[in-house]
Amino acid sequence: MYRGLYIAASGAITKHANLIFHSRNIANSDTPAYKREGVVFSSFALPSVMPVAERVMKDPMPILITDYSPGEMVHTGNPLDLSIKGDGFFSIEGNLYTRRGDFTIDRMGYLTTKTGKKVMGTNGRPIQLPPGQVEIGQSGEISVNGELVGAIRVVDFPKPYNLIKVGDSTYMPGPGSGPQDIQASVAPGTLEGSNVRVVHEMIEMIETMREFEAYQKMIRAFDESSRKATNEIGRI
Repeated sequence: MYRGLYIAASGAITKHANLIFHSRNIANSDTPAYKREGVVFSSFALPSVMPVAERVMKDPMPILITDYSPGEMVHTGNPLDLSIKGDGFFSIEGNLYTRRGDFTIDRMGYLTTKTGKKVMGTNGRPIQLPPGQVEIGQSGEISVNGELVGAIRVVDFPKPYNLIKVGDSTYMPGPGSGPQDIQASVAPGTLEGSNVRVVHEMIEMIETMREFEAYQKMIRAFDESSRKATNEIGRI
């Protein structure tokens, strides 16, 4: 009986975690360059020779997985909006990296992200622009009033990516993962959209909710059986 209870409880935990990520994905379906998230549990990878009673009694450990497939490119016409064609990430201050390219210029002339992080140049320093008409080329070079003033640093990481998510569309390298400069091609005046498919995500969410409710019913059934068994023993 208790083995079944542990199995049902583990199932409910996994489905609840999946519900959280489905909700997060739907909420960020309009966030530029957002990458769909999911979760798996390490308990699924335990050796098959381990006794069932030991496997189900272990706490399931969630492992975050991220789908790095590109989102759809959306034309904006804003000269400061950039998307990367193919693999790669924009380098921003603090050893952080992002594919979200809706940049802006702060009052000190620095090219920054929407969260205020400075965008790094190929010279290893934050990009600071003089006043004037800004144009960004397909190689990431930046000109102001027709004069070249710098270039945006684009990097990539060894695959499979070992990146730690910081915010909705920002990452930092995980252990043993370091950035490598690449010759990337960027598309000025466009943004990469989220790779979340809302309809698919909602269907998955509904199915997960039903499975979660089924596990809840199983837990209540095992609890009721346990209560009845305890009462019967008490009478004896």
